[in-house]
Amino acid sequence: MTTTIRTRLALVAGVAVTTLVLAGCSSSGDEPDANSITVSTFPFGVEEFQEAVIDPFTEETGIEVVVDTGSNSDRLSQLQLAGGEPEVDVMLISDYYAALGQEDELFQQVDASAVPSLDEIADFATEEEYVGPAYSYQLNGTMYSTDELTADEAASWSLYGDDDLSGRVALPDISVTAGQLMVSGVADEYGDGPYDIDAALEQLGEWAPGVLQFYSSSTEVTNLLTQGEIVAADSLSGFATDLVASGEPVAWTAPDTGRYMATNRAMIPTGAENVDGANRFIDYLLSEEAQTASAEIVGDLPVNPSATVPDSIEAVVGDIAADPVAAGYSTLDPTELVPTRSEWVDRFAREVTSR
Repeated sequence: MTTTIRTRLALVAGVAVTTLVLAGCSSSGDEPDANSITVSTFPFGVEEFQEAVIDPFTEETGIEVVVDTGSNSDRLSQLQLAGGEPEVDVMLISDYYAALGQEDELFQQVDASAVPSLDEIADFATEEEYVGPAYSYQLNGTMYSTDELTADEAASWSLYGDDDLSGRVALPDISVTAGQLMVSGVADEYGDGPYDIDAALEQLGEWAPGVLQFYSSSTEVTNLLTQGEIVAADSLSGFATDLVASGEPVAWTAPDTGRYMATNRAMIPTGAENVDGANRFIDYLLSEEAQTASAEIVGDLPVNPSATVPDSIEAVVGDIAADPVAAGYSTLDPTELVPTRSEWVDRFAREVTSR
């Protein structure tokens, strides 16, 4: 396999940065502690992540973990301000922000020889455009009311332009993870491919008057659906997991065409103090054991094909979790998205949400 590693786009809403010590404490003095690492991660699901990955990692290796949490943008800004002397050894971050960081040389190449688990994970998690591997991914599709729609109806992009459903559907804003995946899906269906922004915005602009809301959080869209204000919304599959498990008349389906996924990546900052510890953590994170526990406890879709996918996830995505690429899903190329991001966000506001 290649020793360079790649993925594409994903966005997570920002929150204030906090720090939480989950095991042990940070080292004191000027010398780095070989038995301690700092892992920077998302602010949600931290306790579950501790149970699934951090505690077992510490038990197996003796390496204690200090966890720093915050939004993608805040954590990347902190890395930029560190000036090559980061206080973080591993950063778990959405692929779009990983791409931004790579442009500024904020991340170093993960050494494949030091991370044997790289040989075990799916090809889409170890492609060339990123210097750190994907450790989980998110599927875009449609979450819908089973009392109102069939799976076949929900799988069609034309659902969002159906006059009979006007005012009863929702779409994500382009600023969130599902938003870019949705835009590229529409571009693929109605244009010349996932980066045909003109075709996508033209179609979305036509649909906009019948869209009740362009949402920016999972809570927003799940509330709209469970309260009966909408019957369908473009969303990530993970948004539906708890609803389906609780018995709500809700399901999620992949679109017929334009199937895109985002990934979260494990990156080692340039200048990290404990690169050996970072490599060992990433190796464990990608292992069958950690991937299975993370899927069961955190709800992450695993990139290690040997991991066991829990019933709660299979109830939503079915066989797709076994091999998303075989099911027609692909990632988006960050070299196409990063340079155009500001322009596309501005155009989405002018040509879609302002209608």
